[in-house]
Amino acid sequence: MSFFLVAFLVSTIAAATPLLLAAVGELVVEKVGVLNLGVEGMMLSGAIAGFATAHETGSVGLGVLAAIAAGMAMALLFGVISLSLQANQTATGLALTIFGRGFSALVGARYVGIPAPTLPKLHLGALSDLPVVGPVLFAQDPLVYLALVLLGLVAWGLRSTHLGLILRAVGDQHNAAHALGYPVLGIRYAAVVFGGALAGLAGGYMSLAYTPMWAQDMTAGRGWVAVALVTFAAWRPFWLLVGAWCFGALMYLSLYVQALGLPVPSALLSALPYIGTVVVLVLISRDARRIRLHRPAMLGQPFQTRG
Repeated sequence: MSFFLVAFLVSTIAAATPLLLAAVGELVVEKVGVLNLGVEGMMLSGAIAGFATAHETGSVGLGVLAAIAAGMAMALLFGVISLSLQANQTATGLALTIFGRGFSALVGARYVGIPAPTLPKLHLGALSDLPVVGPVLFAQDPLVYLALVLLGLVAWGLRSTHLGLILRAVGDQHNAAHALGYPVLGIRYAAVVFGGALAGLAGGYMSLAYTPMWAQDMTAGRGWVAVALVTFAAWRPFWLLVGAWCFGALMYLSLYVQALGLPVPSALLSALPYIGTVVVLVLISRDARRIRLHRPAMLGQPFQTRG
């Protein structure tokens, strides 16, 4: 039983990591009043860029950097269209996802079934050898710990720093922030690029660590779940971790329930994470007061400089 528990916990954390990375980036983007629904496309672009670079160079480190760069490039494209040209943010994000899916499928066609270097797991000596807690807490790959560190830094930065105050001010009342002399568009561009970097990194994690291979649409809707997690968390950072871990647990529930021999249809269990996401969002949407209390007031609204 302890073997199944350890395997389940390790798998849950691994499944939650790309969601957490992408959701932390999207949280920062939405905090400045921008709604980017292109997370799925940025993740796919990061996944193929990371995998292809790692395969061609033999360096997983360069693969990770390429994944980040691909996510940032896609985010810049989104920024130019939605921030500078002031196109509808929802439509632009959807178009970015469609473009990312097509682009990654085109580039990745020659990499299907080809191996690439994978991100190694850390071994912290005696800590990693501890029963149960060792493999769960002290034998993960570096990006698992990086995701947790980034979550903590973003939470602290948004809550306790002057920069966080500026970001929240831009998201809550961009005209007032502009009147105080803050470059609203510049701040939003920086946040969008940061979100793209983390989405690309999440995609790179998928192809270099989580399932070290390339397959078309391998993110399987995780970008959409990451966007939903931000709403589930009510724009509060540490609730992202709870949501990501819950989704990761539901994702692996089907495998371990089948291993235990319980008579539950596998198709139903595989759909549970997505069903759970929809149910949670429906329940949250009924609490209008909670949404108004935490939602950035300028979310999705373009900023226009008044001459």
